[in-house]
Amino acid sequence: MELIQNNPYRIAGILSNFTERELQKQKAKTRAYSKVGKETKSEYDFQILDNITRTEESINKAFSHIQQNQDKVNFALFWFLNANPFDNAAIAYLKKGNEDKAVEIWEKVTLNKEVNSKNFSAFNNLGTYKLLSQDHIKQGIEAKIKLIESDYFENFVHSVADKTFTIDNEKQIEILVDELLMQFKNQYSSSETLQLFSNCNGSTQKYLSKKFTEEPIHEIESKIEINKKKRKGNRSGAYEFGSRLFTNTKENLSLLKSILGTNDLKYKAVADQLANEILQCGIDYFNESKKNNSIVNYLESAKKLIKLADSIKVGKLTEERIQDSLTSIEELEDSEIKQLIQLFHSIKNAFRTNGDLILLNVNKLISEDIDLKAGKKGLNIKAINENIENCIDWEKANNLVIDALDEKKIFNLKYNTKKKLKDELIGLIKWYERCSQVKSDISDIIEKYNNLKPKIPFQILSSEIINIYNNPFYYKYLDDIKIVLKLEVFESSIIDFNVNKKTKFDLLNKLLEDADLPKINIYDSHSSYDLSPAPVDNVKVYNRAKNNLKYKLKIPGTEIKYYHKESIKLNEGLTEVVLPCYKCNKINENMFEVIEAPSAKIRRELLVAEDDLELINQADFFATEIESAEKGMNVIKIFKFFRPKAEKIAQIKSQQNKIEQLIEKSKKEKKKNSRGKDL
Repeated sequence: MELIQNNPYRIAGILSNFTERELQKQKAKTRAYSKVGKETKSEYDFQILDNITRTEESINKAFSHIQQNQDKVNFALFWFLNANPFDNAAIAYLKKGNEDKAVEIWEKVTLNKEVNSKNFSAFNNLGTYKLLSQDHIKQGIEAKIKLIESDYFENFVHSVADKTFTIDNEKQIEILVDELLMQFKNQYSSSETLQLFSNCNGSTQKYLSKKFTEEPIHEIESKIEINKKKRKGNRSGAYEFGSRLFTNTKENLSLLKSILGTNDLKYKAVADQLANEILQCGIDYFNESKKNNSIVNYLESAKKLIKLADSIKVGKLTEERIQDSLTSIEELEDSEIKQLIQLFHSIKNAFRTNGDLILLNVNKLISEDIDLKAGKKGLNIKAINENIENCIDWEKANNLVIDALDEKKIFNLKYNTKKKLKDELIGLIKWYERCSQVKSDISDIIEKYNNLKPKIPFQILSSEIINIYNNPFYYKYLDDIKIVLKLEVFESSIIDFNVNKKTKFDLLNKLLEDADLPKINIYDSHSSYDLSPAPVDNVKVYNRAKNNLKYKLKIPGTEIKYYHKESIKLNEGLTEVVLPCYKCNKINENMFEVIEAPSAKIRRELLVAEDDLELINQADFFATEIESAEKGMNVIKIFKFFRPKAEKIAQIKSQQNKIEQLIEKSKKEKKKNSRGKDL
């Protein structure tokens, strides 16, 4: 920490409770060294600190910084003092580089103890030491705050400053917090910084809350005002402005929520102010788009902004305004699809009425025509059917349908979320396609509808491919590879994910480092999930991988096929959207280190031993070599305890019998060879 590394007391080469005599001695020493161009060293350049270079200018500046009482206290809180035998012993250990012993002494008099007249300096010194380590900053801050809040902080102040100097404890906490926040800037996020102070009490937390909320509130309010001016100047761009405002204030609002909570008046005010501006963006965008007869789905865009506002709002009045706007837009959405339903119903009713009338006339003719009754003549069924099929003016109906289902309305229909109404309309369109005598236009409309890719109601924030187990595992039991997707879900929907073995998972086999390794078979995996809007959702897609791996498996990025499961389709089957290739940013390769199973190891070692013993049959070995081979077999026998099944144990025994026969055979061969040599 900079406040400690370059503390004026450290540069001056003294402790914070120095005596006047020590001060003058150190000043004289530095002047003398600087005259001969020699660098001043200090006994307090502890090994735990970084090296520093002292110059005459830096030393003079350091002395000037510790002249005023308030400055003495401020800098002393980030340095060491020697106020009693405990400090004396601990500082002596620090000089020798034995930090553990120094900490042990200070912790002995502070751990689970309150600040008193004998340990106040230990709290300060231990706190300074802890602040030097990133892992212990939290404990260092706690020790400092505990000292300042105590009744014995005055003892500390009078140890480093004049006895007549008085200090405001609360003000000193604020000074300390401000200094620490300056040190933490650009090193820690706001949430991480707050966590470092989490062990501190109410007054410190209150001050931190003020420090951490003033700037975010100001930033949000400034962005709202800027957005208002943009929106009023260009209402057609209101959707973009509202979306950007939500994104650019999201982090600050989240921070305020974590610090203040939703019941805090300041949070309520800024949240509702932001929600109202985003809502107004949605309203203005809708009105302007409607006025200009925009072909884009402005209803859906406006609705999205209103829902964003709804996710922020706190107050009742803002909530009511949002709900009124949502109801109005949903009614407009319904009215468009209801008009289409009415049109197709009118065509269908006219077709049925006219068809029924033709059949009625045919039946009347059959009942009245004597020749028909006598069978002297027959009905032209083909002509009757043709008349029924053309009982309405399909050209005229077709023109009505083309006008009603323009590109904009096809687009709106594709992304309409009203399932019941959409079901009804799609059913009518299918009927029209089936019955119409002018099919080309309705077929074009259906094709346009089908070619529109489904809206992806989520965003993939990150992806990770992991093994379902937390530790390396036997390749024999390699079962599942799991893909974990971290999603931001915008709308409730049923989602199908498909990991296809024909995609980049084939690269797994190519990336195995050893060419002689057998390939793995990746089977298609298809999983369906019901997602709801949430800031973050974890989806786990399993991919079964049948084994044969022996070494570390390297997993590349993968291409994931997302299938949008529409409840109604003009064309049957799933609509496919291939998402971009997401690189797995947190691959733990150790989790893919696949270890050979004990049973496989036994089998391999038995084969090796058998090969070794076969050599005995072909060469002139000494008895010691046979003995060595037998010892090897004894080791192999031990592995049978890893094989729980009786069948496996029996196999090992059988194999052992074979090996014993080989040994016997080799001995006979050896005797035979020996006799041949003697002759």
